Amino acid sequence: MAGSCDLNWEDPKITTYPGNPHPLGAFYDGHGINFALYSECGTRPFLCLFRPAHDATHELVEYARIKMKERTHHIWHIYLPDFEPGQIYGYRVDGPYDPQNGHRFNVNKLLIDPYARAITGKLEWDDALFGYDVNDQSPEKDLSFSTVDSAPFMPKCVVIDSSNFNWGGDTPLNIPFHETIIYELHVKGFTKLLPDIPEEIRGTYAGLAHPTTIEYFKKLGITAVELMPVQHFVTDRYLKDRGLTNYWGYHTLGFFAPDVRYSSSGTYGEQVLEFKRMVKKLHKAGIEVILDVVYNHTGEGNQLGPTLSFKGIDNSSYYRLTEHDKRFYFDYTGTGNTLNCRLPNVLRLIMDSLRYWILDMHVDGFRFDLAATLARELHAVDRLSAFFDIIHQDPIIGRVKLLAEPWDLGEGGYQIGKFPPGWAEWNGKYRDCVRDYWRGQPSILSEFAERFTGSSDLYFEERRGPTASINFLTAHDGFTLHDLVSYNEKHNEMNGEGNLDGESHNRSWNCGAEGPTDDVKVNQFRDCQKRNFLTTLFLSQGIPMLVAGDELGRTQQGNNNAYCQDNEISWLNWEKADQVLLAFTQKLIHLRRQHPVFRRRTWFRGKPVKPGEIDDIAWFKFDGNHMTDEDWQHDYAKSFGVFINGRGMQGRTVFGVRVTDDNFYIIFNAYHGYIDYTLPGEEYAKDWTLILDTSKDEVIIEGDEGRIYQAGEKITVHDYSILLLHHVVPKKEHATAPMV
Repeated sequence: MAGSCDLNWEDPKITTYPGNPHPLGAFYDGHGINFALYSECGTRPFLCLFRPAHDATHELVEYARIKMKERTHHIWHIYLPDFEPGQIYGYRVDGPYDPQNGHRFNVNKLLIDPYARAITGKLEWDDALFGYDVNDQSPEKDLSFSTVDSAPFMPKCVVIDSSNFNWGGDTPLNIPFHETIIYELHVKGFTKLLPDIPEEIRGTYAGLAHPTTIEYFKKLGITAVELMPVQHFVTDRYLKDRGLTNYWGYHTLGFFAPDVRYSSSGTYGEQVLEFKRMVKKLHKAGIEVILDVVYNHTGEGNQLGPTLSFKGIDNSSYYRLTEHDKRFYFDYTGTGNTLNCRLPNVLRLIMDSLRYWILDMHVDGFRFDLAATLARELHAVDRLSAFFDIIHQDPIIGRVKLLAEPWDLGEGGYQIGKFPPGWAEWNGKYRDCVRDYWRGQPSILSEFAERFTGSSDLYFEERRGPTASINFLTAHDGFTLHDLVSYNEKHNEMNGEGNLDGESHNRSWNCGAEGPTDDVKVNQFRDCQKRNFLTTLFLSQGIPMLVAGDELGRTQQGNNNAYCQDNEISWLNWEKADQVLLAFTQKLIHLRRQHPVFRRRTWFRGKPVKPGEIDDIAWFKFDGNHMTDEDWQHDYAKSFGVFINGRGMQGRTVFGVRVTDDNFYIIFNAYHGYIDYTLPGEEYAKDWTLILDTSKDEVIIEGDEGRIYQAGEKITVHDYSILLLHHVVPKKEHATAPMV
């Protein structure tokens, strides 16, 4: 049973030295451990040490509470000689409890070290975790003060030795952006039901590193896995009370610690080594690791949230508080709080965390959740904010892949196309436009062409290339690809929020029936639409991102907000995988990887690269004539053809040789009927080989034979389908650049 905290603690005889203010966190130097904690307004920090109880429970008990006396520039520090890795610890910080002035110190609450490299145990929800009396029924109950000790219910920090792992020569892969294919996945959900790996490692870092998993990645053809949050996070109490959990992990508490819930061993600090082994094996297979990181807020919520770490260490030095009453928090994230990136110590925390994951954990890049929040100086999003300044000048962080979710929930938060050079952005406009096109919405042909060619309207003026656009059709947040073509409405009833959560405007189309159906024609149409979406994605300029399971026909049963569903709704069901769709996707990705014309680094010019050559790209109507400005605007227009000149690869050289490719002609038809298309004249190509027809489930690649059509010949295009035609340029006329 929790009780109040005794500040008159009789510590066992422990030798201490003043220690150093740097590095922050707990650092083992081979002789002892240095502890350093930033708290500007705290008056008495205590280092609390734990060990397993000497009984059958082996519960962690606090056996020492040491007052930290040394302070340098708001950093409290102490050194414990002869202490070793594996030591379990936490902090308590005494100071003013004055919420209206931004201070919420409560020494009764055990706190997670913001710089903890490993965290053991899980949060056990209890009233003791709150700095105030949660049973107070008044509207101002958060101004009350709780004297109950929270330690029995808190996870604890673990000291690790960062030098005890042999990377064996592992180095960054540095796969160029234009050759990158991203695969977004959830560590647990991807392998939890995978029958071909040992049951004890399913749903873990070790599961992702298993040969079966890695072989799947290689056959699929992706070059990078983007892991949904793996930094230690907490589950909201209201979810726990409903028997649900925070499955996605967007409630970070430990920005340096890989979450122990994804460790197959569960021993103290072992999750760090397991994560490193995973990265090492993925790198050996040629696959980069990108982390989805959440530096915009923490899992402590608003003024009514628990006191778990930052709130009790120094609330006003970490969070953005309202100006007139610092009791309340600015919330640009929809989670209750926002980290204050205007403050040097918060910027240092973020940058130190990023460097740690790069240098110690060998990750290859980051996707920043709600990245617009990080750029807010006062309230407006500032493209020249301190966050971007530091990122750009940092020689370590600046060399890895930086991906932005370019929006947040605050005013002016939709910042797509406005991030600095060097960043790639989740292109929500690509997603929306392509969805609208394939459900037959009017007046979007011109925008569809813009999105297909890399979204130059968003990035060209900023001196960025097509690879600034991360093209995606689905993400963890929203419908899966299967559900996108199977549901008109969301079906989130199992989330327990009356189906009010999640996006209501999904730009989806159920193809004639809501949800599962035995109608053969509807199911065939849905399969064709999936192929249309995937073909559009992988033939578009930019960086394609595929969500794990979309290539297998994964469904969430219409749930478009499965953030709290740690069960079969979210896990990949390998036994019901659509093997036909998988084979189609594998061949499609292989096609992209074999032809650099689909992964350009520079913009199309719409004119010849050299005098006497044909245009590098050209657009055609069904009658074989060029599209005019007027043609792009017709509401009824749902189809067009595009010629892509493989010899028009401006600026592409390998070892001094100009890189060119074969020519391709793509016909898009989102019309509800068949169309007879006239192919371009001989100046573009004398003959064309049909290598893909999304009305069928095959992709013809090198070595196979497809039907040959002559220039000017008519070709029938099925309703709602794509045709891809290929003209081989003799190898002596061009050099190809295969993928890394």
